[in-house]
Amino acid sequence: MADVSLRGVKKQFGSLSVIKGVDLDVKDGEFCVFVGPSGCGKSTLLRMIAGLEDITSGGLSIGGKDMTSVGPSERGVAMVFQSYALYPHMTVEDNIGFGLKMTGHPKAEIAQRTAVAAKLLQLEPLLQRKPGQLSGGQRQRVAIGRAIVRNPEVFLFDEPLSNLDAALRVQMRTELSKLHQDLKATMIYVTHDQVEAMTMADKIVVLSAGKIEQVGSPLELYHRPNNLFVAGFIGSPKMNFLKVKVSSIDGGGAVVSLPGASISLPTGGRTVTSGEMTFGLRPEHVDATGKGDVVIEATVRYAEYLGSETLFFVTLADGSELAVKADGLATERPGDTLKLGINAKACHLFDKDGMAVVNGDLTR
Repeated sequence: MADVSLRGVKKQFGSLSVIKGVDLDVKDGEFCVFVGPSGCGKSTLLRMIAGLEDITSGGLSIGGKDMTSVGPSERGVAMVFQSYALYPHMTVEDNIGFGLKMTGHPKAEIAQRTAVAAKLLQLEPLLQRKPGQLSGGQRQRVAIGRAIVRNPEVFLFDEPLSNLDAALRVQMRTELSKLHQDLKATMIYVTHDQVEAMTMADKIVVLSAGKIEQVGSPLELYHRPNNLFVAGFIGSPKMNFLKVKVSSIDGGGAVVSLPGASISLPTGGRTVTSGEMTFGLRPEHVDATGKGDVVIEATVRYAEYLGSETLFFVTLADGSELAVKADGLATERPGDTLKLGINAKACHLFDKDGMAVVNGDLTR
């Protein structure tokens, strides 16, 4: 078993508290992704699991064994860094097997493990090349191969694709997902790119200022964010937020006053009080053709024509702004009027503390 468990884990650098008490379970064979803004502590937390940073307080176990004070080489983990850190004078084959050589493994075993990793990563034709003769994506695969030959219980990835161009990132995302399926290994992956998180993860951990804001599957976080931070971080473009008043509560829903219309949102039995709240609606859930439970008018302020889709940034009657994701064939220009349809099931409500009161969920 290669499950990872953290209990009350904290990290301080002097008086600065960086990780402020993390409790987390990563199951055996799970692909878990840490996401959050720069400085939230995601790389520090990964380095603590790897043993590259000491744990100030709390406990860490891997495979049911306490690893809190165990050295990095004894934890059964392998880490792939943002920089490839390959030896430029060595061949691909020697780079992959170098760690095993340093730990005294027999040459025959090193060659066998290297061959397996090279086949898995489609590096066989490149084994006699040196890093300077490789593309960025090939170099990253060599770095991953160096981790694979160690047969670790847990793979740790610290923003491994951030140095690659956009096309290579897409390709490497697919390759890493296939690798996870082939190895069936536990993988913990740090990224600031939520697209990587949404496409690769079994479980996403959203971090902010050293604390976990929410843990869940990609679709759980997308459809049912716990708070404004998660709602605004997951999704691209991010969720629209409007300050609104909940004027009354009927038997099955909360009546919300929007600019130019009112809409009754299903509460799912949750208690909602009247007063000021934050209304949330994702750009892709606004219908630019005017189909919905209510329709409001908006003026196009700016448009991005992307071919497969069009992004409109519009202004409502009260001056508030929305992002709207429309069909790629939409032709409206700045200054044009759009009739926007809103589906009540897609809307979210957050209280004054930023906590979700109503989650819009079109899957229900």
